[in-house]
Order: sequence, then C-alpha cells, then structure tokens
Amino acid sequence: MLLEISQLTKSFLNPEGVRHRIIDVPAFALAEKAQVALAGESGSGKTTLLHLIAGILKPDSGSIKLAGREMANLSESERDHVRAENIGYIFQTFNLLPGYSCLDNVMLGMSFGPGADRDFAERLLKRVGLGDRLRHNPRQLSTGQQQRVAVARALANRPRLVLADEPTGNLDSKNAREALKLIREACAENGAALLLVSHDRDALAGFETTVQIATINRATAAEGVSA
Repeated sequence: MLLEISQLTKSFLNPEGVRHRIIDVPAFALAEKAQVALAGESGSGKTTLLHLIAGILKPDSGSIKLAGREMANLSESERDHVRAENIGYIFQTFNLLPGYSCLDNVMLGMSFGPGADRDFAERLLKRVGLGDRLRHNPRQLSTGQQQRVAVARALANRPRLVLADEPTGNLDSKNAREALKLIREACAENGAALLLVSHDRDALAGFETTVQIATINRATAAEGVSA
C-alpha cells in the first residue's frame, strides 16, 4: 500500500474554547496508482483529512504511513520534505502566484523537490493544453486554464500521490468534466495515485471506487469548526 492510516484523530477548539474531534479514522489505505474518490458534505472533515495526509496538519494521535514512512512523528520541516518528494496537491482555489507566469508557477513548485526541470515543466503544460500560454500570468487565463496550471504544478515533482481538494468546485459543469478527466488521465500517465475529495455527485460519478467519509470517519465535524 502507498498510504496506510490507522487510529488517526484530530481535534480543534471552537470559538467557545470547547475541543471538538473532527477526524477519527480507525483505518484507511490507498494502493499504488489507485484512483479513489472520497465523498462527503461540506464540514465533514474531508479537507482536514487531506491536510493530515499531506503533513500540513499534525494529528493528535494515530499513524499515517506514506510509502512506508511514518508521517505523524516527523517535524514540520521533515513533513515538508516528504510532501515535496511524494505528494502533489490540487487546491480548489488553485493557489497560483499571480505575479508569475504559468511556467514559473510550475517551476517554483519544483524548487521544493528535486529541483527545477524546465523541459519537464513545459511538457506538463503542453500536456494540459497550455503550450501556447507558457508566459501568461494567471490573471490572463480563464478559470479552467488556471485549474490546468494547478494540475501541471501538482505533477511537477513526479509525485507518487496526488491529493485533489474539491478541484471542480470553482468550475462550470463543462470545465469541471474536462478538468476531472484531465486530472485522472494525467495521474495515470505519470504513475501517481489519486485521492480526490468532493461533494459533487457529477464529479464522483466516474470513479470506480468511491468512499463515503462517514464510513471511515467516526467523528462528526462541529458547526463553526473548519474541516
């Protein structure tokens, strides 16, 4: 298994100072090159789970093994290093740097891993249909094109796992279908596993394997707590 989770918990304080458990996952696993959708409504803990897997958040307890390496016990800088080498992340809001070109955005993503590879960055952008937009800044692109840059950046370090957080949430139905198809094809072509979270039934419909977060997470996200 590429990813193995056991007895994972995470809690947050609400505005009243009461701690609420958001994540309580006894077991979850993802195989190499698998493509799995994680379904659930807003506030159900999907994004929190992705952040724990990526090492953006540190769990309260439990185990997260990525490619056999235990993430939960690493320092923040160590988690950053493992994430840069193994994980590509596609954010719903894209998180592109507005003052940089498409090519620069992808190459900057590479700088956190093995280093910039201009030829590979250009090949990725051409693969996502932006070969004629290498020098364009994000503001010069449509929303769908910005999503394509985000996909290329997520694959820039040849990750073993791509995490996609509501990647079609800001797209119209046509662009959403195209973006989802692109993400799945690009992951398959690059040998990366994909864990995509969404509450959009249309986005989930094409996945052979869909897991409801309610079936793996015993916690219920509390109102007012970001999850």
